[in-house]
Amino acid sequence: MNNLFDSVQPYTDVVGRVLIATLFVLAGWGKISAYAGTQAYMQHAGVPGSLLPLVILLELGGGLAIIVGLYTRPVALLLAGFSIIAGLLFHGGSPDPMQQSMLLKDIGLAGGFLFLVANGAGRLSIDARRRT
Repeated sequence: MNNLFDSVQPYTDVVGRVLIATLFVLAGWGKISAYAGTQAYMQHAGVPGSLLPLVILLELGGGLAIIVGLYTRPVALLLAGFSIIAGLLFHGGSPDPMQQSMLLKDIGLAGGFLFLVANGAGRLSIDARRRT
């Protein structure tokens, strides 16, 4: 059975990277198209709206880097920290079950990114090509 998992691992690594990062790519793109509204939402939550360009860069650029497997470990570490901080800032402390679910989603995403920190992008990545 291990041989089966070993033989599909390069492909599951890619699919896993795409699945975890797509949320961030779409979120970053959405923030560009709704810039003023996102900035107002951030400020309402007590986060300076001037940080929005950095958030977009991290979500969009970081998500794309994870998908292609470029600088995977440091980018995944940044996205793990970002997920926890954003979850706590925007969803933490609320008694609303939906907000609690959103916080748990962010924590779960951080866990997935920490697996990437520990294991890297895998064989089918730019990181792997750069090592050879």
